[in-house]
Amino acid sequence: MWSADDYRYMAQALQLAERGLYTTSPNPRVGCVIVKNNIVIGAGWHQRAGEPHAEVLALRQAGESARGATAYVTLEPCGHFGRTPPCADALVNAGVAKVIAAMQDPNPEVAGSGLARLAAAGIKTSCGLLEQQARELNIGFIQRMTRARPWLRIKTASSLDGKIALSNGDSKWITAAAARLDVHRLRARSCAILTGIGTVLADDPQLNVRDIETSRQPFKIVVDSHLRTPANARILQDKGTIIAYTQADTNRQQQLIDAGAELLQVQQGHGGVDLSALLTILAQRGVNEIMTEAGAHLNASLIAAGLADEWVMYMAPVLLGNTARGLFTLPEPVSVASRRVLNIQDIRQIGTDLRITAHFQ
Repeated sequence: MWSADDYRYMAQALQLAERGLYTTSPNPRVGCVIVKNNIVIGAGWHQRAGEPHAEVLALRQAGESARGATAYVTLEPCGHFGRTPPCADALVNAGVAKVIAAMQDPNPEVAGSGLARLAAAGIKTSCGLLEQQARELNIGFIQRMTRARPWLRIKTASSLDGKIALSNGDSKWITAAAARLDVHRLRARSCAILTGIGTVLADDPQLNVRDIETSRQPFKIVVDSHLRTPANARILQDKGTIIAYTQADTNRQQQLIDAGAELLQVQQGHGGVDLSALLTILAQRGVNEIMTEAGAHLNASLIAAGLADEWVMYMAPVLLGNTARGLFTLPEPVSVASRRVLNIQDIRQIGTDLRITAHFQ
């Protein structure tokens, strides 16, 4: 169905889309390549919400030469008005002869409409080329469109024997500098960083992106049922911190508002903030990917509630002993057969440490 050249040009479009990894939120990362007579005459990628889409930028570069050309795009061209006009119309007006999309738009309200619009105008269309790669690039956007909640990625840093801190709480630093820099890359692609009040009180983290060039900082969200976050906490130093709570007195609310926090009251769940309700609210705000940097309790609560989608574990070649603090406060399964199973997606060495990426089933 597709030629070697088709694969090559779509791969180029995916590489372009990846340039928007840190910046496109809440929009998907999309790249487009326009080819005529086996020559790339236009290329573009979506950079920020509200700015031109990949197809429009590629068409601008191609100019009049786009007539009769083939467009390779990593996501079905939009067929509806949003902040910008429909890209499907731009491709029709430019006179392209063929459009190959890596995947359909995951929004169930519009999926297929862009391709249908092109076909109705006499443009040849096909879909599914390098689809898996395109889906991985927009894993959070797809989940928000299809399941109405963000993709939630748990990050941990531990010793080889699965410990995240000594019994006295000392955890700086278990992993080496290369792994910590890699964590900042994960932060940069995330829409939000989620942590718990226990981590705020114990470590006073800032949880922002450092040492990575990006024009956008992710939101920071603290799960803090009774607003115990100190008004001088480092996590409040930057704009964009949301504190999710269930109930608290008016004085505490005003202190944190004055400190720059946004307070988000969420219904009561098991043992505190209803985490499922919180994720639903965040999805409604356009949050695609959440990275959790928290302690054993919040991480375990997310896993137990079936809200964790991915686990990125950094493991240092050290041992901390049986009395050190463990990764999760999860109960023991009733049998080995009922154990939690994950699918390992990637294993690689980052500096002196190991990084394992796994998806929850």
